[in-house]
Amino acid sequence: MLSLLSIVLTFLSLIIMPCLFVSWRLRVPLSITNIRRFIKTAASQCNDKEESGTTGEKEKGGRLPKHVAIILDGNRRWAEKRGLGPSQGQEAGARTVMENVKDYFSMGINTVSLFAFSTENWGRPGDEVKYIMDMFEKIVKSEMPNLRRYGVKVSVIGKRTNIPESLLHLIGEAEEATKNNKEKQLIVALDYSGKFDILQACKSLAEKAKNGLINVEDIDENLMDKELMTSCSEFPNPDLLIRTSGEQRISNFYLWQSAYTELYFPSVLWPDFGGAEYFEALDWYQKRQRRFGLRV
Repeated sequence: MLSLLSIVLTFLSLIIMPCLFVSWRLRVPLSITNIRRFIKTAASQCNDKEESGTTGEKEKGGRLPKHVAIILDGNRRWAEKRGLGPSQGQEAGARTVMENVKDYFSMGINTVSLFAFSTENWGRPGDEVKYIMDMFEKIVKSEMPNLRRYGVKVSVIGKRTNIPESLLHLIGEAEEATKNNKEKQLIVALDYSGKFDILQACKSLAEKAKNGLINVEDIDENLMDKELMTSCSEFPNPDLLIRTSGEQRISNFYLWQSAYTELYFPSVLWPDFGGAEYFEALDWYQKRQRRFGLRV
């Protein structure tokens, strides 16, 4: 009887202790549902490792995405609901990024894209835009040591023409300091427009054709992919795109890259999008893959 009790307690400790750690690490409530999700995602990571050397095979159902893109929507509405100003909503959204981005990589995701500031956002009130730019500078300064320690490569995509020089300098330093990191990549879309991305890619291909570097008849989807700003990633096209706040559209973000992307629209506002919500998104993605099959 004592031996049986010892076996049961040992079994429970092997299951519960890792789940307690994950619950604390990802700041998700310990529940049967989250334990089940953790086991699924852990199993998917094992499948990824086992299949990493295989080419030409279809991926097995239930695998985790390689690239997750997130539209950080709902900061202002979050603030309005609490009687706060827009800047406090932006600050809350920034905290969510800093608290969770490293955990997104810990789930085995290779690339995470954040739609942080669209070209259209320049039309917001000047004081709000200035606050956001200043906040970006603070984030780059405070988070760079952590990103370097976690081995994350930082890439910032977008026009950059209107971004303050001081922020551009910090971005350049961050990209240079992390350029040799390979396994994890954080892409921050800043002053980004999906339409502009496609336009600049077309202009680049036209210029190369004009100069005889390529033939017009050779222009195809692969060449187009290489000219888009997301070519900085090994996995340029997101497998899963999440837009918080319940808005069911991708607006002006990754218009070309999202042709075959699974789109997930949780109603939660971005500042409230934590580890539990991320688990939910991954669980939804895996169910979709098992049901409808995966791209090769």
